[in-house]
Amino acid sequence: MDFISGWFDARGIETALYKGAGPAGELTSLVARVGSGGPRILLHGHADVVPGCDEQFEAVEEHGELYGRGVYDMKGALAAMMYAVKDLHSIGCNGTVELLIVPDEEREYGGANGAEVLIDNGHTGDFLITGEPTDFHVGVQAKGVLDLKITTHGESAHGSQPWLGKNAVLLAHEHYRRVQELPFASERSDLFPHPSVNLAKIHGGDVINRVPDTCSYELDIRYLPDQEPREILRQIRSIELPADAEVLFSREPTYVSRRNPFVKALREVAARHFHGNPVSVGRHGASDIVYFQRAGVPGVEFGPVGGGHHGPREHVLSGSLETYRQMLVQFVQILSRNGRAKHEAPQPPLKQLG
Repeated sequence: MDFISGWFDARGIETALYKGAGPAGELTSLVARVGSGGPRILLHGHADVVPGCDEQFEAVEEHGELYGRGVYDMKGALAAMMYAVKDLHSIGCNGTVELLIVPDEEREYGGANGAEVLIDNGHTGDFLITGEPTDFHVGVQAKGVLDLKITTHGESAHGSQPWLGKNAVLLAHEHYRRVQELPFASERSDLFPHPSVNLAKIHGGDVINRVPDTCSYELDIRYLPDQEPREILRQIRSIELPADAEVLFSREPTYVSRRNPFVKALREVAARHFHGNPVSVGRHGASDIVYFQRAGVPGVEFGPVGGGHHGPREHVLSGSLETYRQMLVQFVQILSRNGRAKHEAPQPPLKQLG
């Protein structure tokens, strides 16, 4: 964040740093602003990444592909957004553009996160683009999140006579199999072929010579926008096995109409550069859009071309970053020509907190 702040300061662009995110409120978010008046466009990026191998933190370019942890999700997009803001500062911006950068999109913890801190400090607008990887498609929907901890209950016995007990680990295996066969797991929508169910963690047993009497496993369920998490939970709890289901975390889906004028403008810009149809798509993963949606700000995921995010071969096409930069600038220019949006009052002054 210090580097990004200094980069903008050196180019005469107004910035502010806000502390308050993280379990102890020690994490810093950043805002860079150009222009004034309406429409108010928010660009959103996160500077954090998921863990990776040591070599992934040294970027390597091969045959036009840039490899490294976070280049696709989403530091490549973030760098292009920074340059787009610089461009708009140089050529002039008839609306307001704010680049919101958070330190914690990839993590969940108790307490406010960076997006919530920025929203609480008045950084909302008419439309938001987050640079999550979409290969130049416009992500108008994202699945909801329901994380569960399932605990199965067996009966202990000596390891040499397992038939005298009930193995909770095997019960967990059977329980997970039945979860996959529940009605919710095979439903579909116009943008999604199915929800996703990931068995992320499992723990059972304590010593090797005893039949485990408890086992817990954690499910990461990404459900469709028209599904109800309470109904999913009801179905899971209806499985006739000795098991408990505890909700660890939940987050609602995100949705914006494909007829939204901002979405139409973004698709118009993408069609100028995209070799194909930049169709509206559904996104399997979640993003910070949900917090802005709660504040009444519609948003989409829209990012450059690449692959392998969160994996060992994460990469982005180098040329797509420059194209992405141009797309963002042209998107703002189209909106400026089309007139002002609902936020007519000037933005409040940026302020330094913490």
